[in-house]
Amino acid sequence: MSFRPRRALAVFWKDVLDLRKNLGLLASMAVLPTVMVLVPIGVVWSYVRTPNHADLRSVALFYDPSLPLGASAARFLIDKTLTDWFGMFLVMPVFVPILIASQSVAGEKERRTLEPLLATPITAAELVAGKSLAALVPAVLITWVAFVFFCVGVDLVAWPLVQMPLMPDALWTFGVLVLAPLFAFFGNGVAVLISARAGDARMAQQLSALVVLPLVGMVGGQVAGFLKAGLLYYALQGAVVLVLDAVLLWASIRLLDRERLVSRWG
Repeated sequence: MSFRPRRALAVFWKDVLDLRKNLGLLASMAVLPTVMVLVPIGVVWSYVRTPNHADLRSVALFYDPSLPLGASAARFLIDKTLTDWFGMFLVMPVFVPILIASQSVAGEKERRTLEPLLATPITAAELVAGKSLAALVPAVLITWVAFVFFCVGVDLVAWPLVQMPLMPDALWTFGVLVLAPLFAFFGNGVAVLISARAGDARMAQQLSALVVLPLVGMVGGQVAGFLKAGLLYYALQGAVVLVLDAVLLWASIRLLDRERLVSRWG
């Protein structure tokens, strides 16, 4: 059976309407972006407020012992904060689709609303496409909106020290426009696979959320000085995630096949 975009879009709009009714889920989706924006702005502001504090130079020399004597330790730490926080920011496009996809896939099982959907002539590819779009579109839009607020906030609080806009830079622009959708697709794919087998949506969310731990661990390695992050580092991450996305897409289409769903969820 050929792929028909209209059927995939119908699934997409159905899930979007269901999402609008879930106020608890919408509130959960708003918490993480708020934290991801406010925390680094607060850190940058603390450096700008006391740029000549002796402790700042000690911290800066820990990361770069060759820092010139006349260089601003506060400016160095601001730049490092922005580079390191980018890895943490990528947790958002992974985690938000997990919240949505877990509800739209495992939630179908709990609400017993899958049977009417399977009664239509929809294919597995159309079902995966529709449900993936319903998770990816809000996740990417939230990431982009949070990025705008992040850039404005950082530039405002850093201006008294640097006298120039710091954001957006090449790393963040590449990451938000290219990596964020790839990471969002990855989070969605993991959630779809786990939700298809989990007993309920909450369990699916908890199990799927474990995939963010490696990201958090790598950010910890950057903060500790073990990893040197940059544009090439994240480009390699994106290439790996792209391959994983293709594997997850193939697995999702196989797992959400009509016969498999009827036998497992029927």
